[in-house]
Amino acid sequence: MSDVKMVLAVRKDLSMTKGKIAAQCAHAAMKFLADQYKDGDASLVAYLTPPQIAWLTGAFAKVVVYVESEQEMLDLIEAGKRAAIDVRSIVDSGRTMFHGVPTLTVAAFGPDDVTKLNHVTGHLKLL
Repeated sequence: MSDVKMVLAVRKDLSMTKGKIAAQCAHAAMKFLADQYKDGDASLVAYLTPPQIAWLTGAFAKVVVYVESEQEMLDLIEAGKRAAIDVRSIVDSGRTMFHGVPTLTVAAFGPDDVTKLNHVTGHLKLL
């Protein structure tokens, strides 16, 4: 298996605190597994792709990048889906920030092959 990673894209325009960014990234990093859980099941049965298995049994490589706006994030999410990348977005409930307004904060791309991810996210700058 080639190198795998997860790319976490953070909205810079929201001016989130470092702690809020960390929490939102943690939510996004685990969402691909959490979405496998079925209500009422006592256990988790996950159907993972080879890159996801490699990521979970390897170094958990993550890269955190940023986008400048909600529209840029939405465009990036769409590009990821068109490239057959597993994309999970986080919409914060707004309880501690954003004045009660649900807000798209972070999107996780992958885990997947580094080359595949770089075609969609490679132009973004590190946070």
